[in-house]
Amino acid sequence: MEFVDYYEVMGVAQDASGDDIKKAYRRLARKYHPDVSAAPDAEQKFKAVGEAYEVLKDPEKRQEYDKLKKYGAFEGDQFTPPRDWRSSAGFTEGGYTEVDPAHFSDLFEAIYGRTGAFHGRPAGPAPEFTLRGEDIHARVPITLGEAYCGTTRTFSVQIRRIDARGTPVPDSKTLKAAIPAGVVNGQKIRLKGQGQPGIGGGENGDLFLEVELEQDHRFAVDGRDLTLVLPIAPWEAILGASIDVPTLGGGVKLTIPANASGGQKLRMKGRGLPGRPPGDQYVILKIVVPPAKSEKDRELIRRMQEQMSFNPRSELAA
Repeated sequence: MEFVDYYEVMGVAQDASGDDIKKAYRRLARKYHPDVSAAPDAEQKFKAVGEAYEVLKDPEKRQEYDKLKKYGAFEGDQFTPPRDWRSSAGFTEGGYTEVDPAHFSDLFEAIYGRTGAFHGRPAGPAPEFTLRGEDIHARVPITLGEAYCGTTRTFSVQIRRIDARGTPVPDSKTLKAAIPAGVVNGQKIRLKGQGQPGIGGGENGDLFLEVELEQDHRFAVDGRDLTLVLPIAPWEAILGASIDVPTLGGGVKLTIPANASGGQKLRMKGRGLPGRPPGDQYVILKIVVPPAKSEKDRELIRRMQEQMSFNPRSELAA
């Protein structure tokens, strides 16, 4: 008989875990299910996946299959079980998958029997097939202001639906989603049941919207914290000042301490994106030197130079 490598059919390694095998089955069953796939060989592949999973999902049957694979005789694709070998695993637990065992391979029949009746399981119809629909993932670009206040988005997603003839056809649906205030870049919003439809009465998948914050010309974003570079005049840095600073919630007065330096960082607590707790806004001071546009301006600078005797490079002296 022709040997069937169930691990190859499932696309998993021979040492794959039970969870990995289950995930592979769900993925492949969804991919090749006749109600979903339009591929000409979908039904054949669906049956092959069902047969492989029927064996590999059960530790006892899987162990038995591994021994057969190890000790059986191979001649090309033809396989002969070890002499006097007989299955002891059977199907006393678990039963068949959604695929009718009458369609399984000769290898399966030789190992377990086509119906499994002589192993204690009465022959009968296979259980009804149900499968949860796939989740859909989409990106939602929003501005920083919308992340601060919250917003709504109306958009379309591509789905599959089953027509009256049972054929999967592409379709789309339009949804309106509320984006809550305080969302951060990369945050996912789940819309339950708005993904791909389930199969055989299975529940629909979910729609996950991933928030993508657009760049803002004023603020840099780190989680819920914001950073603003604030230009100040030399005299504001020297004398100190009270300056109206923009925040996402509107202008706020910020006290610049006397003798502030360029690059100094000041914290405005709770002025970042809302949340529990809210983020902060950091202000980095940038001292901007005004141009001397006239001789009078230059004379003023010369007098300041003579009076203050300031050397900005004193720390570099040997």
